Amino acid sequence: MANKSKSIYVCQSCGFKSPKWLGRCPDCGGWSTFAEEKLAPLQKVRRAVNLEPKSLSQIEVREEGRLKSGLGEFDRVLGGGVVQGSLVLVAGDPGIGKSTLMLQVAEKLSRGYGRVLYLSGEESLYQLKLRADRLKVGSPSLYLLAESEIEAVLDSLKEPYPSLLVIDSIQAIASHSLGSLPGTVGQVRECASLLLSFAKGRGVPVFLIGHVTKQGAIAGPKILEHMVDTVLYFEGERHHSFRILRAVKNRFGSTNEVGVFQMAEEGLEEVSNPSQLFLTRRREGVSGVAVVSSMEGTRPLLVEMQALVSPAYYGLPQRVATGFDHKRLSLLLAILEKREGMKLGMKDVFLNVVGGVKLNEPAADLGAAVCVASSYRDTSLISDTVMVGEVGLGGEVRGVGYVEKRIREAQKLGFRRCVIPQANLKDSKKIPGIEVMGVDRLREALDLLLK
Repeated sequence: MANKSKSIYVCQSCGFKSPKWLGRCPDCGGWSTFAEEKLAPLQKVRRAVNLEPKSLSQIEVREEGRLKSGLGEFDRVLGGGVVQGSLVLVAGDPGIGKSTLMLQVAEKLSRGYGRVLYLSGEESLYQLKLRADRLKVGSPSLYLLAESEIEAVLDSLKEPYPSLLVIDSIQAIASHSLGSLPGTVGQVRECASLLLSFAKGRGVPVFLIGHVTKQGAIAGPKILEHMVDTVLYFEGERHHSFRILRAVKNRFGSTNEVGVFQMAEEGLEEVSNPSQLFLTRRREGVSGVAVVSSMEGTRPLLVEMQALVSPAYYGLPQRVATGFDHKRLSLLLAILEKREGMKLGMKDVFLNVVGGVKLNEPAADLGAAVCVASSYRDTSLISDTVMVGEVGLGGEVRGVGYVEKRIREAQKLGFRRCVIPQANLKDSKKIPGIEVMGVDRLREALDLLLK
């Protein structure tokens, strides 16, 4: 009598396992998230023998060669280029441009380092060809493959191995050893494990394109992010042409770097000076408009903030923030009302960061507070001024980092004044062509900047 195959039910949101199907996951609370997965039979693993640990001083360190893609913004985020034998996960919202980015990277690497394989489990070869023609991608060393079974793909890879392997996407391929559908927790974990062994054993860098859930997290098991060497998020507003590539994990470089791209008709283009691009349509003499300096990684970024304060005619006042933390906005409004006497309780407040940029650091507090105060008083700010600083609950302006980089970026773009925290004034060097002013409290900044 044949043994009956065993199965288990796994939550596709968090990976919780149950011997039977459940309508609601007891771990993450998700409804109808369980899918049946077949349990593969256990295989005996032969243990390695004669293992001898080495002293730290006996281990030789050699400089790993990095592959330069030719896209400076892409190489910057990776820490200087693609490390051989690395496993990189590129995640982002649907339609944001992940496949476009990786197809362009694959084309450039194929021209410099030889054969590159782009595997798609979601598109046919005809569809890939249409995309390549639109992006003007035509390298003879770029090979395309439409396949969804991971074992067949790995068996077809013979020496000489490709210089790069791109998987589009990790949720679209499956292993025949498991009976579940592609994209399930077990399939993602198994396929990623096989690709990790291939990358480390053959020294071939592998890029995985990953989907995200509607909550913004990477679809699949959390262990996927632990297995890979680098996790890149491709971000941006669908209605804006700007895209930001951000590293949230990088074993071979810093996670403080970001790359800025612009979506054009023929694909993604690098933006070497994003500050200048974000400020092209800036208007002077309008209330509620300010320019702030924010650090995206180690790069200073000057962006325009706009605020609109108006009476609330429909009951509960609205607090709407685009590109800025709405909780941080509520905190700043409370500071303005308590410390500066502004009656904002029955006012609608709208705050927008121009260009689809998302500001996450507290150094944008001063610009946001001054921007709101300018609209509340219907008074414009002094022209050609950049501001930076964190605002505390007592109305004090706290010091921030990378002040000199921010000032130099403002001076390079033609700004004549820069308002910074008083605590940073003593550490900043005098830069010709720009006047640096220090403020200790929010009230000083308002008296200094509002006409």
